[in-house]
Amino acid sequence: MDFELSTKAKDYLTNLQDFMDSHVYPAEPAYHGWRRERGYGNHELPPIVEELKVEARRRDLWNLFLPDVSGLSVQEYATLAELTGRSPEIAPEALNCSAPDTGNMEVLHLFGTEEQRKQWLEPLLEGQIRSGFAMTEPDVASSDATNIRTSIVRDGDDYVINGRKWWTSGAADPRCKILILMGKTDPGAPTYRQQSMILVPMDTPGVEVARYLPVFGYQDQHGHAEIAFTDVRVPATNLISNEGDGFMIAQARLGPGRIHHCMRAIGMAERALELMCRRATSRVAFEGTLAEQGVVRQQIAESRMAIEQARLLVLKTAWLIDNLGTKEARTEIAAIKVVAPRVLLDVLDRAIQVHGGMGVTEDTPLASMWAHARTLRIVDGPDEVHVRSVAREELKRYKS
Repeated sequence: MDFELSTKAKDYLTNLQDFMDSHVYPAEPAYHGWRRERGYGNHELPPIVEELKVEARRRDLWNLFLPDVSGLSVQEYATLAELTGRSPEIAPEALNCSAPDTGNMEVLHLFGTEEQRKQWLEPLLEGQIRSGFAMTEPDVASSDATNIRTSIVRDGDDYVINGRKWWTSGAADPRCKILILMGKTDPGAPTYRQQSMILVPMDTPGVEVARYLPVFGYQDQHGHAEIAFTDVRVPATNLISNEGDGFMIAQARLGPGRIHHCMRAIGMAERALELMCRRATSRVAFEGTLAEQGVVRQQIAESRMAIEQARLLVLKTAWLIDNLGTKEARTEIAAIKVVAPRVLLDVLDRAIQVHGGMGVTEDTPLASMWAHARTLRIVDGPDEVHVRSVAREELKRYKS
C-alpha cells in the first residue's frame, strides 16, 4: 500500500494548511463569541463563516470530498479531512464539506435523477442551502435499521409519509431546506428490500419539528431535531433510485462518509494532543513543569502512539475503498468506526486531565470536542454493531 499523496493532493494540503493558519483558527473566537451572545439555542450561522466560505472558494478549497470535483481519491481526501477536524465546527462548513450534507450530496450525485440533482444537489454544491438526514427513530432500536417503522406509501402520483424521526442531523439550521428520509415502502418484502429513501422538503405540510436535541448540554450550530411526519405528501418523483433500494443507498453513503468522520476525529485528537503538550510545558507544579512529571509524559506518549495507529488503519481503509471498493473494505470500515472515536476520547480525556479545571470550561475546545466525540460511538451504528461485524468476518475464516 502506498499512502504517498499526489502532487495535486499536496498542493491542496499546503493551501488548506495556510487557510487554517491564516483564517480558520483566528476566526474561532469570533465564531464562539457570536454564538455565546445569541444563545446556543440559536442555530443561525455566524457571519464569520460566510466570510471564510468566500475565501475558501477563492482558493478552490470547495467540495473537495467529491472526487469528480476535486480529482482526489478517498485516501487523499482523508488527509485533508484530518486537517479540517482540528477545527470541527468551522473548517468543514467553510469548505462545504460538512456532514450530513456531504453524504446527502453523494447520494444525489450517485443515485439522483437529473431533476433531483438540479433542484437540490446544485444549490447544495453551491452552499446556498443545507440538508438533513432522517433515519433514526425514537421508538425502535435503530442500531438495527430493519426496525425502522416510518411508512412511505404510494398513493397515485404521490408518496404519503407517516412516522417520527429524531437525531435528524442538520435540521435545526434555518438553511436546511431538504431531508433525505429512510422509511418502509414494502413491509412484506425481503428484510433488506423493505426500505427506501425519499426527498422531503422541510416546508412540506405535515412536517413538524418537535424539538431540538442538545448533546451533553451542547447545541451545535447545525443541530439535531426530532421531527414528526403526519400524512406528509410528496411527489413520487422524490423517490431516490427505486423502491427497496434504501439499504443499498445507505451502504454507499456510509462507506466514504465514515472515512471522513474518522479522519476528522484524528484531527481533533491531534489538536487535543497539541493543547496537552503546550499546557504540560507551560504549567508549573511541584517546582517543575507538568511535562517533567512521569505520569504526564506517559499520557503524551500513549496519545501519540494511539493516534499513529488509528491514522494508519483509516488510511488503509481508504486505500482499500479506492482500489477494491467499499464491499471489500467492509471489515476495515467497521473497525475504524470503533477505533477512531475510542482513540479520540482517550486523548481528549488525557488532555482535559492535564488542563485540570480549565479543561472542562469553554476556555479551551476540549470539553465541546469531548461531547461531540462521545456521540461518534453511537452515530452511524453503535460500537457494538461494528464489533459484531468485525468478529463475524474474522470467524468466517474458520468455518469449514
